[in-house]
Amino acid sequence: MSIRQIVFSDDPLLRKKSRHLRRVTPTVHQLIDDMVETMEAADGIGLAAIQVGVPERVIVVQLPDDGEDPKSGELYALINPELARTSREIEDGIEGCLSIPGFVGEVPRHHAVTVKGLDRHGRRVRVKAQGLLARVFQHEIDHCDGVLFIDRVEDPEKIWPVPEGEEEAAEAAQEVPDEVRESGAHSI
Repeated sequence: MSIRQIVFSDDPLLRKKSRHLRRVTPTVHQLIDDMVETMEAADGIGLAAIQVGVPERVIVVQLPDDGEDPKSGELYALINPELARTSREIEDGIEGCLSIPGFVGEVPRHHAVTVKGLDRHGRRVRVKAQGLLARVFQHEIDHCDGVLFIDRVEDPEKIWPVPEGEEEAAEAAQEVPDEVRESGAHSI
């Protein structure tokens, strides 16, 4: 396993659609392992392969441990992920991104989703998720389609700077520090 370089938002690669994988190979297993290590090293809760320069539909997601959420701490690695179902209920929440350091934004997302894809062994899986887990899946699947969270922010005043490295913490906590909110800063 190795930590890979994260691609930042000024790289046009992030705007490209990732390709579907036809087979799960040892190279894909290595990619998944590297993505997990990269995500953990960056204190992230989700990562798409395109964010490490690989334009393939592979994502990893792992929420921080939380005794109240039975799915927290569980690692999800999905190949060719797609949304199979979405709830009608939409809720705003705070998102950050390892590829857009120093900023978070308020993004509307479906409260609950069912994601389908392949696991690391090539078996078909479906994951039902709600709340933060659903949000992270939607965020990472967007990356596979060349969409960044800033594209989903409905009001430019709902993008805030945060100390670099604290984007994912703000997302996990679903809050923006009061001093950021009060500053009115929202430029990217």
